[in-house]
Amino acid sequence: MNLLLSKNSLLWMAGLILSVNMLTDKKKIRIFMAGDSTMSIKEPRYYPETGWGMPFAYFFDSSVTVVNKAKNGRSTKTFRSEGIWKSITDELQPDDYVFLQFGHNDESKEKKERYTLPEEFKANLTAYIKETKEKKAIPVLLTPVSRRKFDSTGTAVQTHGVYSDLVRQVAKETGVLFIDADELSRAMYQLFGVENSKLLFLQLKPGEHPNYPEGKEDNTHFNELGARLVAQLVLKEMRAQKMPLVERIVERPVKK
Repeated sequence: MNLLLSKNSLLWMAGLILSVNMLTDKKKIRIFMAGDSTMSIKEPRYYPETGWGMPFAYFFDSSVTVVNKAKNGRSTKTFRSEGIWKSITDELQPDDYVFLQFGHNDESKEKKERYTLPEEFKANLTAYIKETKEKKAIPVLLTPVSRRKFDSTGTAVQTHGVYSDLVRQVAKETGVLFIDADELSRAMYQLFGVENSKLLFLQLKPGEHPNYPEGKEDNTHFNELGARLVAQLVLKEMRAQKMPLVERIVERPVKK
């Protein structure tokens, strides 16, 4: 009996050691996030505004570190001119990932410091991809998430037009991993409907939150729920495409 217990204990310990080794054998990698306010980390004074990159970071095992460099108001032009892009390339190691999502600010004609002509936007994205590959890292290109906008029939409509199309073109021309966040997010808003989709955004009544005493009606930036659901859309698409990164997504058993 004691011998049997000893053998079972040894087998259990061997299995445990093997499992630990399999986890520790995974190469440590980083996911750098390059983009704008829809993806970025928010200061507490802006809560409940939440970038989808914030919850995205918590879906991976300990072999992955998410480095969110996205910044409010940045376009493909200012992300480079302000040195943020260099702060990524200086750190990039082989097999790291760079998630690139721009468009919201590139298309803002009224803000000249951000605005990027369509041909410049395409060239900037292509350069980011080229420089990522030169570091033997892996670029993942995303269209900008859609703003919340419905027509008179209750249909969620496109809000980025040519800029999302340009991202799709660059993805096709360069052959990089690609996620159509514009299309995926718009489909989600449609599923929620005109009124319920407000629950995903920074929509607050006066006095509802101390950070926004006068209220807020924002159809671009997400609250905690919206950010988490967008992050889940991205993860679901990663799984559908069988990206290598999915092996590092935490799988938690469902309690019965």
